[in-house]
Amino acid sequence: MARPTSTARRELGGELRRLRGERRAVDVATALGWSESKLSRIETAHTGITEPDLDRLLTLYGVAVEDRGRLRDLARRGRARAWWTPYRSSVPDPYDEYLALEAEAVRISEWETQIVPGLLQTDEYARAVIETGADIDDSAIIQRRLALRMARQSTLTRVPPPILRIVLDEGVLLRQIGGPDVQRRQLGRLFEASSRPGVELTVLPFEAGAHAGLSESFMVLEFAAGTRNPVVHIEGLTGGLFRVKPEEIDVYQDAFDDLQERSLSPEDSRTVIAETRERLPR
Repeated sequence: MARPTSTARRELGGELRRLRGERRAVDVATALGWSESKLSRIETAHTGITEPDLDRLLTLYGVAVEDRGRLRDLARRGRARAWWTPYRSSVPDPYDEYLALEAEAVRISEWETQIVPGLLQTDEYARAVIETGADIDDSAIIQRRLALRMARQSTLTRVPPPILRIVLDEGVLLRQIGGPDVQRRQLGRLFEASSRPGVELTVLPFEAGAHAGLSESFMVLEFAAGTRNPVVHIEGLTGGLFRVKPEEIDVYQDAFDDLQERSLSPEDSRTVIAETRERLPR
């Protein structure tokens, strides 16, 4: 079964299903000269929709022309070929959805307890992480996943770039993924990234004690106003989990705020990163 190219297609499908209301799918399809399966595939995001077909459908639903701009934009984005399409065979479906969300986010807030976030990993650090994964032992898949992880980092150079807020547990700096040389270069990358515009990177020291993020690492993705609600992503051994209920999002946003408040300042965090790097054995 073909995967949707982006969350835009899924969002459009949900909007069109809502607009259909109590109308029977067979009646709508007949009125447009479509098969019922065509309408179903559009509503379930298994296929895109052309602009002429979208206009005919919205006319049938009584949507004013001046109110169609957002739906047309969703349709256009849903027809686009996702940049990560060549890598899809090497990642599970939930990760495919995560990539679409990350590509659309305008603010990313991430709390990490174990490893450096993928958007800031060096290629050698990323390889060490991927190679220790419990689900793969095929070198070709490892290489595709590595290439995908590196390609993801282009999101930080898009115009405008997303605001990136990261809180790292101090243990992330000390855990020698790939050995001391790899870790040293990775900490150098972190130090450099922490001074980029739009990046706020802080370290939660061990002295902070108990905090709201003890149970798991997580990421909150926020989107342009008027497009979609925030989404929480939690990485697991067998794929990512998503939280979308407003009451759940509030819990995670409050937890992230708590973590930031307990963290070192950005300036002190840079100092800790630099000092930890210098202490690594050579």
